[in-house]
Amino acid sequence: MFNQSKFRRFVEKNPHSHVSFFNRPQASRRGFFRMAGAGLAGTFLASNPLQAQLVKGQDVQTKNTADKVLFILLSGAPSHVDTFDLKMLDGVSPATFKPETIKGVLWNTGVFPKLAAQAGDIAIARSVRAWAAQHTLSQTWVQIGRSPAAVLGDVAPNMGSMVAIEKRGERRPDQIFPTFIGLNSDGAVGAGYLPATFEPFKMAPSTNGLPNTTNADGATRFDSKYTLLEGLDNPLRVNSPYGDPVTDFGAFYKAARGLMYNAAVDKAFRYSTADSVRYGNTAFGNALLTAKQIFEADMGTRYIQATLGGWDMHNNVYVQQQGQNSIFTLGKVVDDALSTLIEDLKANGQFSKTLIVMMGEFGRTVGPLNPTAGRDHYLQQFVLFAGGGVRGGKALGVTDAQGARTTEFGWKEERDFRVEDVEATIYSALGINWTNIRYDDPFGRGFEYVPYANKGLYKPIHDLWS
Repeated sequence: MFNQSKFRRFVEKNPHSHVSFFNRPQASRRGFFRMAGAGLAGTFLASNPLQAQLVKGQDVQTKNTADKVLFILLSGAPSHVDTFDLKMLDGVSPATFKPETIKGVLWNTGVFPKLAAQAGDIAIARSVRAWAAQHTLSQTWVQIGRSPAAVLGDVAPNMGSMVAIEKRGERRPDQIFPTFIGLNSDGAVGAGYLPATFEPFKMAPSTNGLPNTTNADGATRFDSKYTLLEGLDNPLRVNSPYGDPVTDFGAFYKAARGLMYNAAVDKAFRYSTADSVRYGNTAFGNALLTAKQIFEADMGTRYIQATLGGWDMHNNVYVQQQGQNSIFTLGKVVDDALSTLIEDLKANGQFSKTLIVMMGEFGRTVGPLNPTAGRDHYLQQFVLFAGGGVRGGKALGVTDAQGARTTEFGWKEERDFRVEDVEATIYSALGINWTNIRYDDPFGRGFEYVPYANKGLYKPIHDLWS
């Protein structure tokens, strides 16, 4: 076991490379993947062919309780002490937070009344520590489960892409939806060095459904043109002598064709105004509504990333004003959407098989507000879990009176949770061996699903299920 002191010694000997807050990197990573597809199937093309797919890992016991994941990224970094690690500080915290202890956990019922009513279905990890308090770096870190500045960090795939390649053999012939979908997530990390077919399919939900799924010439004329295209291009595109990039294009065309003139697509990606209102009538609410319908369709999607930005609240964190991002305004967006999603997933029988993970890239400064009535960057944070067999109604870990640092770790490893542990948890819930190592990376170094997992440094948070 790597307890806190042993963990620190290991990290000192094996640095988790990152840069300081004041040394901001340019957002140019993965520059060698460029948008290349046409129309609906447009996506990134990898420049390296997939090599030998030798994967090895330790003999571990996965939870295997979920068959799909919704990963919610609260980009901008929400204040943990005002949300899911609530600290009521005299003269600082608003009385309108209406703190209430539910199942031994202090809840902000003024901001999250609907989620508070569902506390029995939610588990919160509070002894969580980010590696770096810099947005671009840490937002990437939480999606790839490792330092972007480390070896292979610049070509590391999104967790969703890893899920997609792991689950490709389980897809049925009739499952024509992308395995990995990004909703309101244009900035989502892609497939890294993996083939382009494992990129996230990115879209912004709309009442009109998925765009470009019909043709101006009509279905009959489109079919004839598509047949002509196949006759001309297939000899060079299918199992192309020019390699994976061209073969990938063929796969994109086929995937796009499967989404056109398809009743299942319309049912999953369209939604009514009334349903949108139920989810809060917001872009984020529409994303979670669409995620629910996609999962319900059972058409092959196993991982969805939904993003809600605006949490970088250096100013006016407690303002209650429409159009002003604050704990109250964005908190209501989350409360309306996530509570309705949980309710609907329970009603349609999907909740027990759908793991929901929600987090930001780091937390916010504790104690009194800064001179502009906001909170600045801070390493302590929270992660919320629900569904997928997770036992709700509890918090793992305890922080001090201000939320500055962990006082009780809340799990058997006796150390802070890290994003690498969250990654291992997602893989374990899906039945994926988190200690696997692929040997198809462009440098032949061996790509670890979770860094140092084979050494026992990072592990799934299996305490969530107990």
